[in-house]
Amino acid sequence: MSIIKTMASKSARILREEGVTGFVRKGKNYIYHQYYIRKHPQPRADQVFKDVLFINGCDESVPHPARYRVTHQREQLAANHVSSGEVYYANLTLDQVRFYRTFIFFRCPYTDMIGEFIKLAKKLNKHVLFDIDDLVVDTRYTDTIKYLDSMTKEERDLYDDGVRRMGKTLKLCDAAITTTERLAEELGHYVPEVFINRNTASEEMWGLSNEALKNKKEDPEHVRIGYFSGSLTHNDDFLMILPALIRVMEQYPQVQLHVVGELDLPEELKQFADRIVSHPFMDWRRLPELIAGVDINLAPLEQSIFNEAKSENKWVEAALVETPTAASNVGAFARMIEHGETGMLCSTREDWEKALSALVADRDLRVRLAKNARRYCTRHCVTVYTGRPLTQFLQKYTTPNIAFVLPSMNISGGIMVAIRHARFLQQEGWDVMLMNVDASVEWYMEGDCQMPVLSQELQFLGGRIDRAVATMWTTVTFLEQYHNIEKRYYLVQNFETDFYEPGIALRVFANMNYLPHVPVQFLTISRWCQQWLLEDYGQEARYAPNGMERGRFAPHRRTFDGRVRILIEGDCAVEYKNVDESFRIVEKLDPERFEVWYMSYNAQPKSWYRVDKFLHQVPYEKVHEVYQQCDILLKTSYLESFSYPPLEMMATGGYAVVVPNGGNREYLEDGKNCLLYPLGQIDQAVAAIERLCGDSALRERLYAGGQETAESRDWETVRRQIVALYE
Repeated sequence: MSIIKTMASKSARILREEGVTGFVRKGKNYIYHQYYIRKHPQPRADQVFKDVLFINGCDESVPHPARYRVTHQREQLAANHVSSGEVYYANLTLDQVRFYRTFIFFRCPYTDMIGEFIKLAKKLNKHVLFDIDDLVVDTRYTDTIKYLDSMTKEERDLYDDGVRRMGKTLKLCDAAITTTERLAEELGHYVPEVFINRNTASEEMWGLSNEALKNKKEDPEHVRIGYFSGSLTHNDDFLMILPALIRVMEQYPQVQLHVVGELDLPEELKQFADRIVSHPFMDWRRLPELIAGVDINLAPLEQSIFNEAKSENKWVEAALVETPTAASNVGAFARMIEHGETGMLCSTREDWEKALSALVADRDLRVRLAKNARRYCTRHCVTVYTGRPLTQFLQKYTTPNIAFVLPSMNISGGIMVAIRHARFLQQEGWDVMLMNVDASVEWYMEGDCQMPVLSQELQFLGGRIDRAVATMWTTVTFLEQYHNIEKRYYLVQNFETDFYEPGIALRVFANMNYLPHVPVQFLTISRWCQQWLLEDYGQEARYAPNGMERGRFAPHRRTFDGRVRILIEGDCAVEYKNVDESFRIVEKLDPERFEVWYMSYNAQPKSWYRVDKFLHQVPYEKVHEVYQQCDILLKTSYLESFSYPPLEMMATGGYAVVVPNGGNREYLEDGKNCLLYPLGQIDQAVAAIERLCGDSALRERLYAGGQETAESRDWETVRRQIVALYE
């Protein structure tokens, strides 16, 4: 009630400005956040549910590959409404599998953690992909890199070990993403499917390139040729074009050579020392300015399977600042550059000499090639325009997910049913998660079943939920507030309005959830719920019968020799459980003939109850043992969603004397599998118990009927109907 009093301070303004409907909805949201959310431990800031996690295997000392394959691809996805996160592979933890739907390992060498992570992800029906931009997954490719021959044995052994471990991770993945056709062809030997997502320029890179282009100036005295080498592995590529470059520099004294990055300058070029400008390896943000500062961009590659797999980055980066490129007619360059239109392609020394000579001599040619290349690249080679194919590919490798939004992780009958539905869907291949108000609970585990538990707090959610299922009125607010849900469901197991006595404001908030303000498909496990939802609220609910773990509740015959043991079950603090009536009934029974056990999870027995044995907070996995030790269940509730105790008692071969209600009428038949008596008719209940004790033929009939009913309600029998609710 203190919650309602707090709300009252603002009620006049809300009623005046937004009317009764606005007041009621804001009141419900207030309760949801202040009572059900804020009073529980909250997750850390990094524990946010998103769609895709990139696991980056590149150290910060090698930023270039991760920038293109992690940062830029994340930007592509963001532009297509796909959320993502990133973690360095050495910092990966198993807990992170809870927060994402799909995982992309970029250049990650195998570790024990990665192996365990992939195993758990697949157990949870999540997909794992591998991304790579070089053929560093098998030493049969890297052995063709000449530079590696200059390493010491120890250096080479370490390098080769990393390559082999990279390949091991690749083979554990469901598919791969890569940059070029040749890479895709080779990766196809290791995984079933490979998707080509070419390297693209980011928004930041494009913006920096535009600034560099605005400030681009010609040098009237020089034609500047630039070689942006990157790493020492490109030494041999540069040596390949060295004769042509020397010839052009001899022929055209106005030519300057600008070299950026790690390159061993050949002895043959020292004669042109006064025409060579060297720049150190630098932050990529300065590259657009440097590339804009040259007139011709060089992109040589030796012919090899390794180089055929390389991307066209150098051409794209130069195109964005309107610098024309002369490139080897190899791999991605050959595919992306249109010779004579968006660049120059060279296969031989003569081609290189001819292309460079033409570009040096003809300014108009340089301008035409550069503008054509920029026109193409700004539409087809930047992140914001190119992410849709990647998004569609990831959708193929993103398992449909479903979230069951629970009011608590304390197992009750209703929560047990919701979790059973969740388990069936996980077994059917769904990516299933439970959503709870208590962030201290991270996993639900039972037997071989494992399901992640996430917070309902909106600030910790950013990923897509294909199906979200409210399981109590307090959780419907989540369906209304979280926008990134495709389909919404409300699993109704009881008339929750009547959980509260008249005069308690929570009745209003519970009741309004049967008329949510977003489209919701109602589901139920009781025919009576299906009926009142339609008649009173106009909601057409899908129905599937409830079930039980038949194998756990093994039957055995009761002899009724000696003292008869009666079990009373229910929370005596809850009015509709009507436990007091059960104890008024046993008051009329001879204590010498009848022993009374009382089982309640929450409440303690009242002082006037006659209890021979009190069973408190019995774990669900032990409940069947209680039923098996008792002869008769006395169940007097008048409001139940689906009443499990009579079904479970008869499954063990015991007998049930029951008040009929909406939650048990669909499976209980008086005189066939139980004995029913009218609510409040205590003498009739006493007579039913006495009749059971004295009529062996009746007990035989009820035993047979009870076993038949239990068989029909086995979870495996109703599994298909339950799964169909969510399809």
